Amino acid sequence: MTDLIRDLDKAELLRMYHEMVLVRRLEERSAALYQEGKIGGFLHLYIGQEAVGTGVLSVRRPEDRVITAYRDHGIAISCGLSARAVMAELLGKATGASKGKGGSMHLADVERNFWGGHAIVGAHLPLAAGMALADKYRGRPAVTLCFFGDGATNIGYFHEALNLSMVWRLPVLWICENNLYGMGTSVERASAVQDIRQKAEGYGMPNNRVEGMDVLAVRAAGENALAAARGDGPFFLEIVTYRFRGHSMGDPERYRTTAEVQKWQENDPIGIFRGHLVEAKRLTGKELDAEEAGVDEEMEDAVRFAEASPNPAPEELFRDIYVEPVS
Repeated sequence: MTDLIRDLDKAELLRMYHEMVLVRRLEERSAALYQEGKIGGFLHLYIGQEAVGTGVLSVRRPEDRVITAYRDHGIAISCGLSARAVMAELLGKATGASKGKGGSMHLADVERNFWGGHAIVGAHLPLAAGMALADKYRGRPAVTLCFFGDGATNIGYFHEALNLSMVWRLPVLWICENNLYGMGTSVERASAVQDIRQKAEGYGMPNNRVEGMDVLAVRAAGENALAAARGDGPFFLEIVTYRFRGHSMGDPERYRTTAEVQKWQENDPIGIFRGHLVEAKRLTGKELDAEEAGVDEEMEDAVRFAEASPNPAPEELFRDIYVEPVS
């Protein structure tokens, strides 16, 4: 990883570290606010998977579209949404990214080319293929980055979308965040193959598998995968990661041992990145501590902003249902 660190300037390294810590702090505060009853519905935390979104999205272009599943808070931050906009949406406030009407699973910001979190497992994969088809039809030099979990690869949508993306040579980067469990079911109990990338082989699709706890390794793999998708059609990237918390806040976590979770927590992606930065002498521990303190202030500001924001007006129920006609 030394060469990768040397290739990046200090400002970008610090930005990536800031982003990973911000996602972690946002998720920790979200869990606390959920337990206080201030966040309703479902809440799926990204703790442990921060290197995935930060790594891949650090090399995307502004014209590239991003779409993901319901574990979307971290992806939203990596797409450029503010902590204020995300936290306000989680609290159902009018100042939220989706005007308080989407909540945890439906964050979106079209201006930043973030086309949302989606609650139905695998259902957003055909949408990704459709967006890539539209971009190819219009001659736009864009790639659609589609994030999904390992559980979605056992759904019909997955196979239909991958097949057509290869038939039509669509500019899609399929990104499987393999956190080893689909809800409470381990990969080996639900999938005939444990290396999920092998499923892309059936469609003759180029693919790769990368360790997902090291943000620098993810960034490098993402850069290569994006170049391939931009050049000649779809690419499948499997990123092996791990969620430190349950599937959602109501998960009793009886399907995995405490020892397993602790083993993965020793491989903490933020700790790994911090170690690389200090060892390579690109940033000092003091500088990183100061950055974390700044993140803490940013997070508290986001919570204050969200709690002080108004609820959506009743008439908002009837808005944003249909596309407004262009005059």
